[in-house]
This record gives sequence, C-alpha cells and structure tokens, in this order.
Amino acid sequence: MYAAAWLPIAALLTQVLVRGGTIGWSEAAAIVVPMCLLYAFICQASWYLCNAVPLRESDPIRLIASHGTAAAVSAAGWVVAGGVWAWLLGAAFAIPGIDSRYVAQIPILFVSGVLLFLIAVAFNYLLIAFEASQRAESKALELQVLAREAELKALRAQINPHFLFNSLNSINALVMTDPLAARRMCVLLAEFFRGSVKLGSEERIPLGEELRLADCYLDIERVRFGARLKIERDIDPGCETCLVPPLIMQPLIENAIKYGVAPALQGGTLRLHAERNGARMKIVIENPFEPESSTKRGAGLGLKNVKMRLANLYDGNARLDVSQDNGRFRVELQLPCCGN
Repeated sequence: MYAAAWLPIAALLTQVLVRGGTIGWSEAAAIVVPMCLLYAFICQASWYLCNAVPLRESDPIRLIASHGTAAAVSAAGWVVAGGVWAWLLGAAFAIPGIDSRYVAQIPILFVSGVLLFLIAVAFNYLLIAFEASQRAESKALELQVLAREAELKALRAQINPHFLFNSLNSINALVMTDPLAARRMCVLLAEFFRGSVKLGSEERIPLGEELRLADCYLDIERVRFGARLKIERDIDPGCETCLVPPLIMQPLIENAIKYGVAPALQGGTLRLHAERNGARMKIVIENPFEPESSTKRGAGLGLKNVKMRLANLYDGNARLDVSQDNGRFRVELQLPCCGN
C-alpha cells in the first residue's frame, strides 16, 4: 500500500519533467518511476528521525533544523542517484543527451524531494500521535478495569465482615439464654462461610446456588428468632440457572431481618420472589415495615453495597428499586438473565 501510494507521485513528477520541454514521456517515466521507488524507501527513514525528535518535546528550532537538514540531504542524494540512473539509461539504450537534459531538471526535482520528505515527516508524526493515543486509550481502559476489579473486591470484602459482626452479636446474646441455640448457630455460621468462601471467589454463580447460601443464612437467623421469623418463597425454576454476582441477596435479606423482622414484637414474614421474563430476571425481597425504624435504615451497608456492585458489574443494565407500601418494605432487583 505504501509503494502504491507513490505511483500518483511518480505520475505527477513525470508530467513535470515532460512540461520542462526537453524530455519525452517515455524517457521521463523511465527516469522517474525507479527514482520514486528509491525515494519511497529513503523517506521511510523519517520515521526514526521523528521518534528521535519528538514533536511535543522538542523546541521549534531543533525541529526545523533536524528535518530541514534531513530533507535537503535526502533530496540531494536522491537527485544524484537520479543523475546516475539517467546516465546509465543513456548508455544502455543509446539515448543521446538524456543525462544533460536531466541536469536541467535538477532544481525542480530537488525542491520536490524536499517537499516529499517533509510530507513523510508530517505523516509519521500523525502516525506516532495516533499510536500514542491508542496506547493511552488502552492503558486507560486497563486501569479502569483494574480499578473496577479492586472496587468490587473491596465491596465484596465489606459484606462478610459486616455479616460476621452481626452474627457474633447474635451468638453473644444467645450464649447465656440458650447455649444449645448458640452452639447450633456457630455450626451453621461455619457452614455458611464455607459455602460463601467457595462461591464468593467466582464472578457469577447460578441463582440456585445463591438461594442455597441465602437458605443457610436464614437457618442461622431462625435459630435466633425462632417462630418470629417466617419465610415465604416463590421462585420460578427458570431463574435458578441465571447467573448472578455471589452474595448479592445476602445483605438485602440481612437488612430485611434487621430492620423489618427484628424490631417487630411478633416478628414477621420475609418473602422471596424470583421470576424470569425473557432475557431479564426480577428478584423481590419483602419484609414488614415499621415507620419508626425507617430512620435507622440508612446506617446499613447492604443497599449501598448492592447498588455499587450492580453499577460496576452491569454498566447500567441492572437496577435496584426500593419502595414502601402498606406496612411492607420491598427491594426489587432487575438483572440480565445469562445462563451458566
């Protein structure tokens, strides 16, 4: 492609020599075409000069001196090589006076050589700038991915300590009043963390696995609340193979129990619902709601963590909606449903 780009230049220079009035079309073409092919390789050296004299890091005097000198030297060498070629043509094909007629065209050829070299310099600077822009864009994208991964790891790391802190407080409360329940809660807590460590290292897990983790957590809370905690499940079987971020439901269920069931003297019912609609999936978590406890809800990390994880993982293609109505607090997750 680069060599082909020089063909129009060769045609233009051929016409210039012909218009000089001393060289015919065939003679001009025989001289100019090989000269242009030679100069195409000579001009490639401007790439190294452009890298040695960066455009933004060099002062104008250095730029003009470096490229002006290189253009003049290259053009002079090119014109001399053309004179040798014209002499060889005349000797080989018995073309009388072609070398002297070529000499008459040296000024225009020299100026053309300087301009062509400077055009090559400008093109190479554009190419260097484009490659630098591509590298910067690639680096920025790489840093963005690394920052997103670091943020996701930090958010995930916040969930387990937060849950562990609350669970240990519950165990502490049960030690004196119900030691057997406290012991059972410790066993369930170990099982939960064993499962969360295994699945938490994955980027996505099937919803069925996430629900099993949620059930393990709910078993822990049942030890604490007994009959006060009731669970209603309505899970579409088609959702269980959809991939979700691990531990995406656990902080929401934890909030539902902490701010919905726990404050109520009679406890309450926690409802879990999941349904699939084509390529989308909806997960709903509902719990009883007491208005006087709503001011405390902002202290939890659950909703904030889930929102941030969804924003980072799905780039706006997932939503978390919160609503309160008729004494019920409702959290709705809408996610793309991707199979494993």
